[in-house]
Amino acid sequence: MPQTPDPITAQTVAAHGLSPEEYDRVLHALGREPNLVELGIFSVMWSEHCSYKSSRFHLKRLPTEAEWVICGPGENAGVIDIGEGPDGSRLACIFKMESHNHPSYIEPYQGAATGVGGILRDVFTMGARPVANMNALRFGSPDHPRMKHLVKGVVAGIGGYGNCVGVPTVGGETNFDPAYDGNILVNAMTVGIAEQDRIFYSAATGVGNPIVYVGSKTGRDGIHGATMASADFDENSDEKRPTVQVGDPFTEKLLIEACLELMATDAIVAIQDMGAAGLTSSSVEMATNGGTGITLDMGAVPCREEGMTPYEMMLSESQERMLMVLKPGREAEAEAIFRKWELDFAVIGTVTDTGRMVLTFKGETVCNIPLGPLADDAPQYERPYITREEYRTWAQVEPLGQVEESADLGADLLAMMGSPALASRRWIWEQYDSQVGADTMQRSGGDAAVVRIHGTQRALAITTDCTPRYCFADPYEGGKQAIAEAYRNLCAVGARPLAVTNCLNFGNPQRPEIMAQFVNCLEGMGDACRALAFPIVSGNVSLYNESKATGGGSAILPTPAIGGVGVLEDSSRMATIAFKNAGDAIWLIGGHGTDLGQSLWLRDVQGRNAGAPPEVDLKKEFRNGELIRAMITGGMLNAVHDVSDGGLLVALAEMALAGNLGADIDPLTTGEAFAEDQGRYVVTTPAGAADLEGALRIGTVGGDVISGVDLPTLRSGHERFFADWMDD
Repeated sequence: MPQTPDPITAQTVAAHGLSPEEYDRVLHALGREPNLVELGIFSVMWSEHCSYKSSRFHLKRLPTEAEWVICGPGENAGVIDIGEGPDGSRLACIFKMESHNHPSYIEPYQGAATGVGGILRDVFTMGARPVANMNALRFGSPDHPRMKHLVKGVVAGIGGYGNCVGVPTVGGETNFDPAYDGNILVNAMTVGIAEQDRIFYSAATGVGNPIVYVGSKTGRDGIHGATMASADFDENSDEKRPTVQVGDPFTEKLLIEACLELMATDAIVAIQDMGAAGLTSSSVEMATNGGTGITLDMGAVPCREEGMTPYEMMLSESQERMLMVLKPGREAEAEAIFRKWELDFAVIGTVTDTGRMVLTFKGETVCNIPLGPLADDAPQYERPYITREEYRTWAQVEPLGQVEESADLGADLLAMMGSPALASRRWIWEQYDSQVGADTMQRSGGDAAVVRIHGTQRALAITTDCTPRYCFADPYEGGKQAIAEAYRNLCAVGARPLAVTNCLNFGNPQRPEIMAQFVNCLEGMGDACRALAFPIVSGNVSLYNESKATGGGSAILPTPAIGGVGVLEDSSRMATIAFKNAGDAIWLIGGHGTDLGQSLWLRDVQGRNAGAPPEVDLKKEFRNGELIRAMITGGMLNAVHDVSDGGLLVALAEMALAGNLGADIDPLTTGEAFAEDQGRYVVTTPAGAADLEGALRIGTVGGDVISGVDLPTLRSGHERFFADWMDD
């Protein structure tokens, strides 16, 4: 250790995000005071972003196993069996969703771009070629003075990175609510495909094996990014710009190809992306997962800036970097591949049997920490939370009470279809390349995106879903509904739902009401996953999504964003939402809605956030999902759409706009038109086809009117919001 380490003051500890109690744990773990390098390492590894110290206890309750799950939570991404490839080999789908919320608020372009880059690395680190990107975006009120800037920057960052790296962005969701004024959410998801005998994991094994650094050089960007992502925002948040990383998608593309080329050999023992906390988290996680130790020579780390210290190198979150353990003697072979792709390559350390992280620099030991306290024995808290009854009192959700009938369903429909909640997202998706790779069969302008498994007739269906206003009004039902809607969207294109990734976005977990949101959302998610045989195989927790600058502790709505993946065995049977033919019969499966609580109609037309959200009947969800898939597979249906935000009339309008055909619909009450009761689908069958048992026939496709509104008027209103807002 250095002979005269800099003294660690209480102010230094606080600046690193550690409480006095946590610093006492550091002293106990080391048996002495840390130096600054060691303090920085404890700081990032014990941050909420890396340690999940407020969430681990509850995450253990989620269902993570099924016959088709190859690898659940704990690795870079989840892995599921998706059957045979074109050559008869068994294929796996590798996927994950992750947040880049705080960086995207501070610097929207680079924050969003590096979020895409990071989630891509999580997937190809495991041996998969990425085939699709998705995203789930939450912004504040369009009237907020910063919001247009944030939307433009985030969308440009996602498109700029994904388009350049050559992975199609096939869909997602974008919502607006004033609760996100001071803390937007940018959740990115990547899906990849690998051969099952070519999946790579992160456990560093083999004492004496070389540890190599590959990719871009290390700079000073992103230092303390993980710590920044584990704290509330305040009025000085713009000062945190140096903690936002800078991405280079062209280097990422080279890194993908170089890694996949090396993976085709048998030279790799373990591999890990340098994501949050950079070289620190990647080396700690590899050694911990392998039950080994690690020694790194910081003088061998490729740096792009002069005079970088070990502290800066270990905490930098510079992008497009990977850490690998190689088999002995394979260094030259690996180096040749990375040099060919014009990437840095350096042997920077070895695997040891000490169970410790040891760092040297210019012949001096600058860090010597036992790995246990950094990872497995990191702090874990069971934060206090209020009961459901206490939460209802705290949330103060207005009772629904009596709701008057709409005076004009068509006028209400037109207003809703043009609102920020439901307006066309064309302005967004036109900035994304959704067709690169030539396997995209459907963007998620319908219910789910569909991407062909190359060389086969089979396809992956992908969706992202969550209804935060439900989660606020009743976290348990909201958690159930987020899973159920993802399940429903996959079924609606004909796919068998297989597994879930998630991004759990919440406020400050030290507030008992926020922790109640987290705990109850997870309980609802877990119950839904078990009932629907839809396990959670990967995910991310993002806490402290609050901004003191927006009014003294303003938290986001609880937002457990769900990414669902399923498989279509015959992609030629894929269903879409578009009305196909005049004369087709329109059917409602799951019955008419009745409850307008927390509906978009109530909020956007009546100006009320009131009532309980619709209850989710999981048996009904499962039963109707099975029925829909069977009918799609049997070729019985011409169009399928689930009923969700906006209710039945909005679903019909979306189908009409997609197919450029109107419909003659039976008269509807306000509840039947706009209630958001769950577990429901609208389907069409050819004229003259047999009746659908158990379904309600509600109309016929034809003409150019829906509920008294002609399609040109509806389309114009639907397309106007983003065009007018961005031109303003």
